Formats: sequence, structure tokens, C-alpha cells
Amino acid sequence: MKLILSALSLTVLLTVPLKGQDYVFKVLANKGGNTVKMADHSKDWQPIRTGATLNSNDELRITENSYIGLVHASGKTVELKNQGNYYVRDLAAKLGNTRSSVASKYANFVINKMTSDETEDINSNHREYLTVTGAVERSILDAPISLRMPSSVEVLNEEALIRWDAVEGAKEYIFTVKNMYDEVILTKEISDPFVMLQLDKSPVNTEELIIVSVIVKGNDKMYSGNYGIKRLTGVDADPILKELEQLSMSLKEESSLNKLILATFYEENNLLIDALMNYEQAVSLSPDVEQFSIAYDLFAKRNGLE
Repeated sequence: MKLILSALSLTVLLTVPLKGQDYVFKVLANKGGNTVKMADHSKDWQPIRTGATLNSNDELRITENSYIGLVHASGKTVELKNQGNYYVRDLAAKLGNTRSSVASKYANFVINKMTSDETEDINSNHREYLTVTGAVERSILDAPISLRMPSSVEVLNEEALIRWDAVEGAKEYIFTVKNMYDEVILTKEISDPFVMLQLDKSPVNTEELIIVSVIVKGNDKMYSGNYGIKRLTGVDADPILKELEQLSMSLKEESSLNKLILATFYEENNLLIDALMNYEQAVSLSPDVEQFSIAYDLFAKRNGLE
């Protein structure tokens, strides 16, 4: 009897689709007058919408100067930029049969963020978002300059993008790095409202914790608060690095979609500086595709980094 039940259970598992895998692609980003012909519906071409699901026998039509970003059920991505018709089954076949639960998980996070009601509700619920993320702890809220980061943050990568809003009339800024004993270990004079800090190079690489701040050169009244940056290492970093390694295997190409998924990975692990870098890279790779700019703006609002 147990053998019969086991066989029946196996049959059910093989014949019932797994939850969340009843599609081939989802549309993550769309620009232009692109259309789709659904195989199991009418023969008419219909406009493509972000968040739509596509099945094997569906057909896409990409118009001139358009773009479509697709996320496969496996978590892999496809970008279509050339005019023409594409069958979904052919696009899926080019991706191969390998699947990654990690890639699929974070791709679904992206889809949920991009297709939720967040775009409508985020302004009215802004204080709630700040409370959830802990962004209310930002450094010295009344300081004239705010860096786009929490007052204390962990970083996984060897580079940290430190950005702030440009101050009108400012020609140069002085960026300062102190150690945990409040000793200045690095200063930079820069003309842009950002700096790419190399955490693996001297004198920063030997510090467990650094404190960064910025001031307008020649104007002591235009300053920021102190923001702490700690490099995530050791046993705290190991599980995140393991998941990142699996994710990176599915996201080998340099594309906006892949950068967006990586940005979501870092955000979900509360590594906001790492996330910021990837959101900005996603936008820079496809500056004319609105969804990537929207995703970046939503990230900033969710985490109080406006």
C-alpha cells in the first residue's frame, strides 16, 4: 500500500506544475510599441505590458528603436533590442536547461517590486518605509548635506560609491575619511558630488570601521554628518558570498536586467551601498528605458536615500 501511495504521489508531483513556474518569461521592462500574439487567445497583436507572462507558443514583435527585458522562470534574463518577430520557445531554448533557485528567487523579487502598487503608494507611505528599513537613523538629519546612505552601513564589495546631492554654486568638495578613533586618515578634494572609495587600498583597507563626511570647500556651513562604513567579512559575509556566487553564474552578461537583479540581491541583504552601485549601473546601461530609472527611484524612496 505504501508503495502504491508513493507512486501516486510521484505522479501528482510530475503532472502538477510547481507554483511560480507556470510561465516561460515575465516582462520586466518595455519601451516602444512592442506587441505580443498570445497562442491561446485571439490572433490579434496586443500591446505588451510590464509584468505580463509569456508562454512557449507566444510570439513577440519588437518595433524599431524599442526594448524588451525578459526574466525567465529560471532567473536568467533576455534583452531584445533589434526589430523583428521572436517566438518565446526559441528565446527560451537559447538559455539552456540549467536552473538556479537563487537567480529565480531574486528575479521574482525584482518582478514583485516592479509590478506592485508601490509606485502609487510609496509617497503616501514614505514614513512607513523609512521605519521598516531603519533609514530614520540617518546621520544628523538637520545637516545641510545628506549622503545617500544610512548613518551606518555594511559593504560587501571592495568599492563603495558615496553620493550626495550637488550643492548649488559649489565648485569643489572636501571628502574626509576618519578611523574609529576619530583620526583623519584620508582627504580628497573633488569637483563631483560623489566619490568611489576603494576599500581594499591603503589607508582604508586596514580599518575595521571608517567614518566619512563631506564639506563644501570654502564654505563651512555646507557640511554633512558623519556616516559609518563597515566592511562585511568573515562568517557574517560567508552565506551572502555563497549566494552571490550562485547568482553570478546565471547573470554573466553585463546588462541592465542583470544589474537590476544584483541590486535587488544587495538590497534584500541590507547592503545598500552595493545596491546603489548596481541600480546606477542598470540605469546607465539603458538610460532611455524608464523602468530602470523608476526602479532606482523606488529603491531610494524605500530606504530614505532621496
